[in-house]
Amino acid sequence: MAIKSAILLAFATSVILVLVTSIDAGDIAIYWGQNSDEGTLAETCATGNYDFVNLAFLPTFGNGQTPMINLAGHCDPYSNGCTNLSSDIKSCQAQGIKVILSLGGGAGSYYLASSDDARQVATYLWNNFLGGQSASRPFGDAILDGIDFDIEGGTNQHWDDLAKYIFGYSQRSKKVYLTAAPQCPFPDAWVGGALNTGLFDYVWVQFYNNPQCQYTDGDITNLEQAWKQWTTDVPATKIFLGLPASPEAAGSGFIPVSDLTSQVLPAIKGSAMYGGVMLWSKYYDDQTGYSSAIKNDV
Repeated sequence: MAIKSAILLAFATSVILVLVTSIDAGDIAIYWGQNSDEGTLAETCATGNYDFVNLAFLPTFGNGQTPMINLAGHCDPYSNGCTNLSSDIKSCQAQGIKVILSLGGGAGSYYLASSDDARQVATYLWNNFLGGQSASRPFGDAILDGIDFDIEGGTNQHWDDLAKYIFGYSQRSKKVYLTAAPQCPFPDAWVGGALNTGLFDYVWVQFYNNPQCQYTDGDITNLEQAWKQWTTDVPATKIFLGLPASPEAAGSGFIPVSDLTSQVLPAIKGSAMYGGVMLWSKYYDDQTGYSSAIKNDV
């Protein structure tokens, strides 16, 4: 009887450990699309390192402009050359990876002139990238999983309207995920208002290029304080720690793997809002192997 009880106890303990491990396990999100030397989208997903891939970027939209994607040297949207990504997108999704279109970026021509402008952009996104229909879908018949707001310019007006209109389409069929990549100074200058809608699922905060709220040389104080504010004051499903995947990927804010795993992650993973780590970008991750080095700790 004692042996049987011991076996049952060991089994129960192992089940609990598996459950706790899976609950604590975070995800890794990656930005792909701005360097033709970073491999294909299918190869990116085949690494097994990523749970979200943000396609960067749709940098031209709003104010009556014809929306246009820019995936650097990966494909030419002007000749409809990005439709061949359709099979790659489906391959990623078949592996359980969410593929999301990122709006904006650090360089682009985008802003929303009015609430009606936001509505028109949402309709375009629905018909051309999500569950709607259009004769000119840039990625063919692949249906993306969501829209990412990487807004770093233009104005801070009507992004909340855009989120609401996209969310409205989400009710029609499969869920449309809403994500955002704000800068770590709180509140974000561009999408702070939109985040207050409570409609965003995942917010990958850029804890880099902002010395006042990022890690610096063994000191996690600024980052930890900012993290607490983001996880306390933003009504999202999960908050991600956004980082450069190499020192060259950003002006500042790179965290060496050993510091991330021994200091930073233990300080932030206790939050119920912790979702994982976002990396910029696939190209830089290839250079350092950062995601491979951290994935068991995330």
